[in-house]
Amino acid sequence: MKILSIVILSIVGLILLCMIAYLIIGSVCFKIALSRKSTAKRIVNKTMAKSLQNYKIDLCWWDKFEFETLTLITKKDGLKLVGHYFSGGNQKLAIIVHGYGADYREMQKYAKYFLEKNYDILAVENRAHGNSEGKMMGMGWLDRLDLLQWIDLMVEKNPNYQIVLMGLSMGASTVCMASGENLPSNVKAIISDCGYANAYEEFKYVFKSKAHLPAWPILNVFNMYLKSAYKFDLKQADATAQLKKCKLPVLFIHGDSDKFVPVENVYKLSSAISEDKRQVYIAPGADHAMSYPIDEMAYEMELKKFLNKYLKNK
Repeated sequence: MKILSIVILSIVGLILLCMIAYLIIGSVCFKIALSRKSTAKRIVNKTMAKSLQNYKIDLCWWDKFEFETLTLITKKDGLKLVGHYFSGGNQKLAIIVHGYGADYREMQKYAKYFLEKNYDILAVENRAHGNSEGKMMGMGWLDRLDLLQWIDLMVEKNPNYQIVLMGLSMGASTVCMASGENLPSNVKAIISDCGYANAYEEFKYVFKSKAHLPAWPILNVFNMYLKSAYKFDLKQADATAQLKKCKLPVLFIHGDSDKFVPVENVYKLSSAISEDKRQVYIAPGADHAMSYPIDEMAYEMELKKFLNKYLKNK
């Protein structure tokens, strides 16, 4: 009887230890990787700020124009999201989506390009970023639904808009994930710059290459925690699977020296859609999100070739 009691207590103790470890690993990983004030987010911001400085990207450019601040309330969870809209009375619109831990202002070069090409602009602030509400970043999967609402709002403003969706990094994965949804006919084309194919696989890569941690069991436990605590599955955030349902043309861009989202991702993404609907540009020597700054002329040539093919001049 004594032995049985010891065995039962040992099993109960082991279960409790596992539960405690599960909660600790899950909550710590969440705070580091996906929370609004995540450690990883601060590191990305610091790295991006250095790159922006190196390439002399003018964040004050936004202040030269009277952007209208728009808000919407998400249908899924009632969050207030913010977007920055500039209308010059054009019939073409670029919806621009920033990356993980970034800020809409860091999309300055892209907004400037489209504005100079006579597009109206909507630069969104993703959930848990900037002025938008939210405690957890959506890794593109939650953001894809937010993007659908932004699209609907823009179509309400101008039913004749021809819309191009343009995303960078996590924003690129967002537009790719949105591509598999039921988009209005106003959306004509998609531009994906340095997006990841699957959020779970991207975390696995970052765990190994940046954090020097084993993906198993830490990432597995983290994903279990997300599923139980937030009803969110990193594996479900799959841009490749969504692109297989995409009927729109997509321009895929990636730097061949990307150390954050390896260039292999672009081949997974682009292979998901038919050859006649895809255009791929690999920027030589470009690190993560630096394909445009490193060679502006080549980048803009790719944009011009793609956009002229799929958006009509009115």
